[in-house]
Amino acid sequence: MTTMDRRRFIGGAAAGAAALAIAPHVAHAQAQPPLARRIPSSGVALPVIGLGTWITFNVGNDPAALAQRTDVMRAFFEMGGGMIDSSPMYGSAQATVGHGLREIGIPETLFAADKVWTSDADDGPSQIAETQALWGVPRFGLLQVHNLLGWEGHLETLEAMKAEGRIGHVGITTSHGRRHDEVEAIMRQRPIDFVQLTYNMADREAEARLLPLAAERGIAVIANRPFRQGALVDAVQSAPLPAVAAEIGAANWPQFLLKFIVSHPAVTVAIPATRRVEHLRENMGAAHGPMPDPALRAEMARAFESL
Repeated sequence: MTTMDRRRFIGGAAAGAAALAIAPHVAHAQAQPPLARRIPSSGVALPVIGLGTWITFNVGNDPAALAQRTDVMRAFFEMGGGMIDSSPMYGSAQATVGHGLREIGIPETLFAADKVWTSDADDGPSQIAETQALWGVPRFGLLQVHNLLGWEGHLETLEAMKAEGRIGHVGITTSHGRRHDEVEAIMRQRPIDFVQLTYNMADREAEARLLPLAAERGIAVIANRPFRQGALVDAVQSAPLPAVAAEIGAANWPQFLLKFIVSHPAVTVAIPATRRVEHLRENMGAAHGPMPDPALRAEMARAFESL
């Protein structure tokens, strides 16, 4: 998830006691299917923790790195994972996903999500065909216009593909809190199924307009940059977990941060990226156990802001 090493921190007697208190509950919960949310436009259920591939899956032809990412994917599906998200912008990430799927097979739970990323709408179909070949999947669950590049023409292409049954859902993406006015306009005017945006404990601008609008319009939400490319975990890992962590079954900081995101009623799935199986397992743990209600979410936000 980041070039920095992410270490689980269990410090102090209070934090250690909280971790011990919730560990049996979490272990039991993970024997159950992960929490899932339904896509409003189709009713398809998606586990709330997906897998992003930005940076972490851009490994070229390195055999050891490819094997490691395949192990991450294998663990993801063993733990009930669904959505994997990638893009032509992500270097060799699409090919890495394809390599993993060839090694482990295409699981029934896979919800393949990718993007079109070219300024010329006429180039969209050929890029999509190349993306599909790299993944080796018969059909994408979702194709999105990456960062709104050439969005008008690409949405026409994607809407036609959906109408023909060649893809399942259509969406748009943005990141880093950019172009929210344009995203809002598209959400109001076009029949999209998904919007992907940045939402985490430090970046909450989407709560003001975009998340309520998504709920109103029946648009599924993918939360990207849940850890700010690892920076949020690095910033808090030396602090003990807040007491509220025990109430929501969060055994570590990644689960605390992710549970805050996916407990928002408008969020469908978050897509943390990682290169390590142990971190993948931590992330997937956020889809188990109790979720915070609005009062606990407010307490989590206060605890985070006090650090």
